[in-house]
Amino acid sequence: MNIDNLYENAVPAEAGEFDSVTETAASGLAILAERVEQLMRFCEQLLQENQILREQKRALQAECDELREKNEQSRSRIEAMIVRLKSLEQAS
Repeated sequence: MNIDNLYENAVPAEAGEFDSVTETAASGLAILAERVEQLMRFCEQLLQENQILREQKRALQAECDELREKNEQSRSRIEAMIVRLKSLEQAS
Protein backbone atom coordinates (compact mmCIF):
# COMPACT_ATOMS: atom_id res chain seq x y z
CA MET A 1 0.00 0.00 0.00
CA ASN A 2 1.35 3.36 -1.02
CA ILE A 3 1.43 6.28 1.41
CA ASP A 4 -0.01 8.58 -1.23
CA ASN A 5 -2.99 6.25 -1.59
CA LEU A 6 -3.50 6.27 2.14
CA TYR A 7 -3.92 10.06 2.18
CA GLU A 8 -6.04 10.06 -0.95
CA ASN A 9 -8.42 7.45 0.40
CA ALA A 10 -8.67 8.92 3.87
CA VAL A 11 -12.13 10.07 4.80
CA PRO A 12 -12.05 13.63 6.11
CA ALA A 13 -13.40 14.04 9.63
CA GLU A 14 -16.61 15.92 9.97
CA ALA A 15 -15.78 19.46 11.01
CA GLY A 16 -18.99 19.66 13.04
CA GLU A 17 -18.07 16.68 15.21
CA PHE A 18 -14.61 18.05 15.98
CA ASP A 19 -15.98 21.53 16.69
CA SER A 20 -18.58 20.03 19.03
CA VAL A 21 -15.93 18.14 21.00
CA THR A 22 -13.73 21.25 21.13
CA GLU A 23 -16.63 23.40 22.29
CA THR A 24 -17.58 20.82 24.93
CA ALA A 25 -14.01 20.67 26.19
CA ALA A 26 -13.74 24.46 26.17
CA SER A 27 -17.00 24.88 28.06
CA GLY A 28 -15.92 22.18 30.51
CA LEU A 29 -12.65 24.02 31.10
CA ALA A 30 -14.51 27.30 31.51
CA ILE A 31 -16.80 25.72 34.11
CA LEU A 32 -13.81 24.19 35.89
CA ALA A 33 -11.95 27.51 35.84
CA GLU A 34 -15.00 29.29 37.31
CA ARG A 35 -15.29 26.68 40.06
CA VAL A 36 -11.60 27.04 40.86
CA GLU A 37 -12.07 30.82 41.06
CA GLN A 38 -15.05 30.33 43.38
CA LEU A 39 -13.01 27.99 45.57
CA MET A 40 -10.17 30.51 45.71
CA ARG A 41 -12.57 33.30 46.74
CA PHE A 42 -14.15 31.01 49.34
CA CYS A 43 -10.72 30.07 50.73
CA GLU A 44 -9.75 33.75 50.96
CA GLN A 45 -13.02 34.49 52.76
CA LEU A 46 -12.42 31.61 55.18
CA LEU A 47 -8.87 32.81 55.85
CA GLN A 48 -10.14 36.30 56.66
CA GLU A 49 -12.89 34.96 58.92
CA ASN A 50 -10.38 32.67 60.62
CA GLN A 51 -8.06 35.62 61.27
CA ILE A 52 -10.94 37.65 62.73
CA LEU A 53 -11.98 34.73 64.95
CA ARG A 54 -8.41 34.29 66.20
CA GLU A 55 -8.22 37.98 67.08
CA GLN A 56 -11.58 37.75 68.87
CA LYS A 57 -10.36 34.68 70.75
CA ARG A 58 -7.21 36.52 71.86
CA ALA A 59 -9.27 39.50 73.04
CA LEU A 60 -11.72 37.27 74.92
CA GLN A 61 -8.86 35.32 76.50
CA ALA A 62 -7.27 38.57 77.67
CA GLU A 63 -10.60 39.75 79.08
CA CYS A 64 -11.09 36.42 80.84
CA ASP A 65 -7.61 36.62 82.37
CA GLU A 66 -8.31 40.17 83.53
CA LEU A 67 -11.62 39.14 85.12
CA ARG A 68 -9.97 36.21 86.89
CA GLU A 69 -7.34 38.55 88.30
CA LYS A 70 -10.01 40.98 89.52
CA ASN A 71 -11.93 38.07 91.03
CA GLU A 72 -8.82 36.90 92.88
CA GLN A 73 -8.14 40.43 94.17
CA SER A 74 -11.75 40.72 95.38
CA ARG A 75 -11.51 37.34 97.11
CA SER A 76 -8.32 38.41 98.89
CA ARG A 77 -9.92 41.67 100.07
CA ILE A 78 -13.03 39.87 101.32
CA GLU A 79 -10.92 37.30 103.19
CA ALA A 80 -8.91 40.13 104.77
CA MET A 81 -12.15 41.85 105.84
CA ILE A 82 -13.44 38.63 107.38
CA VAL A 83 -10.21 38.23 109.36
CA ARG A 84 -10.47 41.82 110.63
CA LEU A 85 -14.13 41.40 111.55
CA LYS A 86 -13.36 38.21 113.48
CA SER A 87 -10.51 39.93 115.33
CA LEU A 88 -12.82 42.88 116.18
CA GLU A 89 -15.47 40.46 117.36
CA GLN A 90 -12.99 38.66 119.63
CA ALA A 91 -11.68 41.96 120.99
CA SER A 92 -15.17 43.00 122.08
